[in-house]
Amino acid sequence: MVVRQKDDPRLFLAVQEQNLLRQYDLLESSIEIGLRKGIEAFDKYTLWALNHAAVTNIVQHGGRCREEPIYVGDHIPPHYSAVSDLMDRFFSFIYENWTLSAFDKHPTMLAAFALWRINWIHPFTEGNGRTARAACYYLICLKQGRLLPGQKTVPERIRENRQPYYRALQAADKAWNEGHYDLDRLADYLQALLKEQLLDL
Repeated sequence: MVVRQKDDPRLFLAVQEQNLLRQYDLLESSIEIGLRKGIEAFDKYTLWALNHAAVTNIVQHGGRCREEPIYVGDHIPPHYSAVSDLMDRFFSFIYENWTLSAFDKHPTMLAAFALWRINWIHPFTEGNGRTARAACYYLICLKQGRLLPGQKTVPERIRENRQPYYRALQAADKAWNEGHYDLDRLADYLQALLKEQLLDL
């Protein structure tokens, strides 16, 4: 059963909020597993489950990679036939760079990559932003070696004020379109939110 926003906006929002709570519970469990097993625990099955939790009763194919074109504002994500390969490359990038000192210098750089790249690929029919933010937070916690304290998590802080988030994603897109990675703005933005979270006990 699916609730559509246009049919019942209030019920849709209620379901969406419940989904976010369920997704966060799943995210906490996934982080605990990742802290014990290492970065290899972060895989496509984890991502699929996080997406499914985010869109239950909102779309019919939650947790499955899209099989149709999708459009997001001015961004046209890659053709759906490329999604599987792009996601394999995404996970390879995370694994291969997990212990590199260049990424250790900035505590949120790999999380910034995950946040940007999932949004750029847009692998799912719905809930890509929610899934990207969950994956980002997963990687932040793993890099810090613990489930982090704080009244509001980084993903919640992003949701409260989205314009800096959108601008940082656009800066990463612009760099990519020019032929290189530049995630500094997004990583700095995440680092500022992380500091806010850790100070807000």
